[in-house]
Amino acid sequence: MRGLWVRLLFLGPAGVLVLFFLLLPVLLTLVLSLTDLSTVTFARPRFVGLANYVEILQDPFFPLILRNTLQYVVLTLAFNVLMGLFLAVATSLLPERWGDAFRALWLLPRITASVVYVLIWQGIAAVAPYGLLSQLTGISSNWIQQHPWPTVVLANGFVGASFGMLLFAAAIRAIPLELFRAAAVDGAGLWATVRHVVLPLLRWPILFVTAYQTLSLLTSFEYILLLTNGGPGFYTTEVWALHAYHVAFSNYYGNARFGLGAAMAAVLVLIGLLVSLLYLRLFNFRRLLEVPRIEVD
Repeated sequence: MRGLWVRLLFLGPAGVLVLFFLLLPVLLTLVLSLTDLSTVTFARPRFVGLANYVEILQDPFFPLILRNTLQYVVLTLAFNVLMGLFLAVATSLLPERWGDAFRALWLLPRITASVVYVLIWQGIAAVAPYGLLSQLTGISSNWIQQHPWPTVVLANGFVGASFGMLLFAAAIRAIPLELFRAAAVDGAGLWATVRHVVLPLLRWPILFVTAYQTLSLLTSFEYILLLTNGGPGFYTTEVWALHAYHVAFSNYYGNARFGLGAAMAAVLVLIGLLVSLLYLRLFNFRRLLEVPRIEVD
């Protein structure tokens, strides 16, 4: 009994935080998704059941927004994980002081205020003679308007790659030096060492970074909102989370539909759960948690 109280004492504060800031908001979102709550019906919302979900499926722009979301998540995730892995390996080959300095510089976009960061991108992508890209390429173009998806992916990628870079670099440092020495004795070059020593031992960090950033990208729209606001044009870069925000808080027609926005958020939660289960299955999560087996002759 005493052990139980000790566990509750240590887990209690975290449990309260999870309850009030995770479980209750999810339950509230599910409840709101079953109503027609909006600025028009705010005083007397009605229970409409699954009508909001049916409306989502019948929305003629549903396939476009879903395709935009898939494109955004896949491209940005690939850039984040691969670039983070490349930076971690590359900086690990440098002297420790130089590697730490480079990683610190790469963190600047992450710690920069979002509005300031987007203003920098707008300056880089502006038309000549103001834009850096226009000056370097000799092509006067508003790169955000003409090439919105590469701009969105790169703007998010330079921030997101720093997360994987730090985790992968820490995991590489934790690899015993004896393994690298054994690979060198066997005649393994740099690529062979990375492929047969580093990457297999980074399987768990890669799973975590991939799963975490997938869920993060599914719900993120901050930089898209500031860069393009879903444009240019009609729903060109409108992703699911941004569309839910527009429906619930910044509707084009002036009627903020909280119930419909909550339904879109609930669908996003369901998609996140399915993706997480897929990752756990793909990376064989149970085997990753097994106690290492020691072979004795």
